[in-house]
Amino acid sequence: MESAISSPLSTSSHLLPSPSRSLLGSRSQSFPSLQNLRHPSFKSRCFFGVPFRSRQTQPIRCQSSNQQPAKDDGFVIEDVPHLTDFLSNLPSYPNPLKQSQAYAVVKQTFVSTDDVVAQKVVVQKDDPRGVHFRRAGPREKVYFKSDEVRACIVTCGGLCPGINTVIREIVCGLNYMYGVEDILGIEGGYRGFYSKNTLRLTPKVVNDIHKRGGTFLRTSRGGHDTNKIVDNIQDRGINQVYIIGGDGTQKGAALIYKEVEKRGLQVAVAGIPKTIDNDIAVIDKSFGFDTAVEEAQRAINAAHVEVESVENGVGIVKLMGRYSGFIALYATLASRDVVRILAPLPRMSTYL
Repeated sequence: MESAISSPLSTSSHLLPSPSRSLLGSRSQSFPSLQNLRHPSFKSRCFFGVPFRSRQTQPIRCQSSNQQPAKDDGFVIEDVPHLTDFLSNLPSYPNPLKQSQAYAVVKQTFVSTDDVVAQKVVVQKDDPRGVHFRRAGPREKVYFKSDEVRACIVTCGGLCPGINTVIREIVCGLNYMYGVEDILGIEGGYRGFYSKNTLRLTPKVVNDIHKRGGTFLRTSRGGHDTNKIVDNIQDRGINQVYIIGGDGTQKGAALIYKEVEKRGLQVAVAGIPKTIDNDIAVIDKSFGFDTAVEEAQRAINAAHVEVESVENGVGIVKLMGRYSGFIALYATLASRDVVRILAPLPRMSTYL
């Protein structure tokens, strides 16, 4: 299943897969390919195909208080692409959140550029510090002026619970938090960039879409033509692109980023992973997962009723999960009627 996240994402990086990032710019954490993050036998998916530059895998050595070089402690940071990687003279501006009354009462509103998140939480005393990722969150400086932003949102691939909520939060976050008023909805997936009309999105337009199923912007599979899409982005004057989708969609987003970089455009591309499987490395939970667990419980309960109605009854409920079994695991913990979980990779089934 192509599927999975976030609330508004930062757009100063080109591909950002997490909902807690600054909407108008700054570096933040990415989701590189990680295995065995949650469980030794589970694979976590990587939605981004953007190759990391050499600087991204070089150990960063800590400095002591007297600025003397410390010994190499194995600290490595997996960085994310950023507009300033190919637009070195790009000006920065104060984050609009500084003017927000809601954030004025918060002592530490912004995330430091030095804040990172460790891949491994538990390590041994003499182990190297290991791989780290940029921490998500708003930065003090952004790379777009609010009144110059023209953002667009597109949904691609299969459906997933919560897509409309993500669309709504991006629109409301951009508008209320960052003062962005020019937001477009691309209808019908990737091909909508060059074959469909766009929809003007405002907080009023998206006010109640989170109560509906499916995707407010409609979707489609395929239709990705990198040159046509970037031509359309350039012609319309779009400088922030939010792409909601699964594996194939995010591979397409990576191609868009590469073309944007090739042309030297000031366009930020934010990839929002969509999967009910909850198998994205680093993030705590993907959107749609809770709904999937809830629906799985209904199936388990129905099977349990059938099983109790016959002698020596056995019920088997097969659930989605791709290379992980989090839906089956959490549904089992919630229902308490399951005797055993069978997990032959790549799928996991629930055995009553």
